[in-house]
Amino acid sequence: MTVRLRAHHLLCLLTYAGKGYSPAFTANYDAIAGRISQGEGILVVDGPDDICAPLLGDADPHCWRDSVTVRDRLAARDVAELLARPVRAGSRVELDQGLLRKMRDAFAAGRTRAACLGCEWSELCNSIAAGGYGGTAIPGAP
Repeated sequence: MTVRLRAHHLLCLLTYAGKGYSPAFTANYDAIAGRISQGEGILVVDGPDDICAPLLGDADPHCWRDSVTVRDRLAARDVAELLARPVRAGSRVELDQGLLRKMRDAFAAGRTRAACLGCEWSELCNSIAAGGYGGTAIPGAP
């Protein structure tokens, strides 16, 4: 199988540490982080993805909002620049330890953070990155 992720979730997964919008959201995200940690590949998609799934039954899921689409566009641009290849719907990413280290280094340095501006989780992510990514659901290279 392959994990389907929208572009800004490529950044979110770097600092995910078991916090979320609801218990169902967190349980789902934990399972996805486990799959990625075990080497499952990632397919970049437009719009709601596997992480969004528990929220889609809400009356007004933020997953469809324009602000989230803007986050995706900014994240895709920054990650594409970091990887020196296009990142768009249909792109595949294998998050091995080398790529995880590269992405976390760039995130901590602020080079891939444009998508994070205004995000309610930004301060938590800042703290996790500043702490060397300890306690994250996807262990490995800081």
